[in-house]
Amino acid sequence: MKTYEIKTYIAVLLGLIYAGAHAQTADREPFLALALQEVMELEITSVSKKPQTVSRSAAAVFVLTGDDIRRAGAQNIPDALRLAPGLHVAQISANAWAVSARGTNGRFANKLLVMIDGRTVYSPMFSGVFWDVQDTVLADIERIEVIRGPGAALWGANAVNGVINIITKSALATQGTLIDMSAGSTTQGQLSMRRGGQLDGLGHWRLYGKAFENKALTLANGQGGAMDAWRQQRLGWRADLNHSCGLMKSVGSNVWHPV
Repeated sequence: MKTYEIKTYIAVLLGLIYAGAHAQTADREPFLALALQEVMELEITSVSKKPQTVSRSAAAVFVLTGDDIRRAGAQNIPDALRLAPGLHVAQISANAWAVSARGTNGRFANKLLVMIDGRTVYSPMFSGVFWDVQDTVLADIERIEVIRGPGAALWGANAVNGVINIITKSALATQGTLIDMSAGSTTQGQLSMRRGGQLDGLGHWRLYGKAFENKALTLANGQGGAMDAWRQQRLGWRADLNHSCGLMKSVGSNVWHPV
């Protein structure tokens, strides 16, 4: 990422962030401290389109929590999905992944339904998912529900091999300011920034931005790079409005710019 692009991106995000009191959010017990009975009582929504506990779900379900993602050090959603049993996650290049369940995996696999907050994110080009496009601030993910097995009768044709539902935190749970930076041998630099606030009498909101640059992968023969380096910038927002104001419960948008 060029220096002037970084400065421009940071300037835009800093313009969205203002000083204010940090809203207090309810403390949550770490997932690993839960007893088995408490794990079985975790509430999910992807199996029957209504809230129910894991123990009452008639499907093979795995819940990946936000704490799991943070402890694993995942840099993107495909990396986080490697933690889920029964999923096959293969990285094809620096900017392409193949994710599927129950075999038949490939970059253009279209038998696994993927949703973010209950909305499908497949590409109409082949009814599958371009994983380089689906990204967000990982700290904003509340949980990822993975259902292994057919669910087409409930969710449609894409859900032949399973369903992945990525559920993000509410705007109320992401109040205040978050700045996250990382660097590594593959990711040259990654910057995530988020600001949450309150609308007087209406609800809560958050704005976020994320930018990163990944190096090209090394060829198997060791003869230099694979010419698949890439970078991406992303801006988005979400607002959770009160029922009393007569508006939608939750609205949001996401704008990305790959290079």
